[in-house]
Amino acid sequence: MCRNIRTLHNFEPVATSDEVRAAALQYVRKVSGSTHPSKANQAAFDEAVEEIAHVTQHLLDHLVTSAPPKDREVEAAKARARAAQRYATASA
Repeated sequence: MCRNIRTLHNFEPVATSDEVRAAALQYVRKVSGSTHPSKANQAAFDEAVEEIAHVTQHLLDHLVTSAPPKDREVEAAKARARAAQRYATASA
């Protein structure tokens, strides 16, 4: 799976439509193998992004969980700490 697609479910604050669309864009880029489609494929590419964003938003709106929502800032700090440790280990 594409590393740039982040988990969007069960966070506080909830995922924005821009975040959902960005995840859909990354998915379509990965599946199509193209970051910039040709003019001939642009309409199909854009349509796929919009449809996937819509379905993703529908999914997020209907998922339920009993777990408390995660804090975005706390999770981002954890990810930065993991990356710092990983890159410090790799260069040593």
